Amino acid sequence: MMNAEMHLPVVLTGDGLRAEIRGGELVSFCQGSCEFMHAPDQPGWGHADTEMFPVVGPTAETGYRVQVPRGNAIQDQHGLLRELAYELVSATDSTAVLAKTYEAGTPVANSKYPQRSTARWLVWPYSFRFEKRIQVLPDSLEVSFEVAGGSDMPFMLGYHPAFKLQTGQARISGCGRTVSIEQVLAAGDRAYEMPGCETLVLEDTRRLELTSRGFGHFMLWSPDPGMVCIEPITYYPYSRPQAEMHEGFDYLEREARRFSLTLKPLT
Repeated sequence: MMNAEMHLPVVLTGDGLRAEIRGGELVSFCQGSCEFMHAPDQPGWGHADTEMFPVVGPTAETGYRVQVPRGNAIQDQHGLLRELAYELVSATDSTAVLAKTYEAGTPVANSKYPQRSTARWLVWPYSFRFEKRIQVLPDSLEVSFEVAGGSDMPFMLGYHPAFKLQTGQARISGCGRTVSIEQVLAAGDRAYEMPGCETLVLEDTRRLELTSRGFGHFMLWSPDPGMVCIEPITYYPYSRPQAEMHEGFDYLEREARRFSLTLKPLT
């Protein structure tokens, strides 16, 4: 294990595709001169991707408390994973493996406190290891996740990548429907739900196919017409009141759980 925090960029290449990772974040995915990822310094959102774990969705209405079978769970919106730093486990020309680990009951400082949250510390009563693998394949990029922990640990998972839009006419199609960027913007912070979907296509000046495994659903979010987040999720956070969030949990078993999203540029 390289056991190094990710201060330096990692660049992956193969067959005309290029990906760049900074601090564990996929900040660039290019085919030739075409950039698909939203740049964090551009209007809309200050990131290119993040992960939502072990909860997906807001928790403010319940005082940041989440009902779980064991102990005390204090989680801000989308969970505490984003507050932890990635370590670089390994890297080759085409593949990078990153990991975060958490020990049950460890207080984690909440970066939203005090300006955007009253929860100063976040706590989860379960230990886990979260692995993120980014691999350039012959015609696509695969981002995969492995979640390992106690066999009784409840969890939700969402992957939150942001994509650059070239025009105001972008559409997302799949599962028998087509959604305009205007519809996504109108959904606001609740995001636009795409239930029961595993494959979507982002149609702009270029087309990008997104195929998920293990999640089961997507949601779409955009704060600016120049970008859109297409997010595979295990649970849509507005399907129930916040007090019933626990009804949307999956549970780990003895084996680690695996999830993936493949990004494939189309001609």
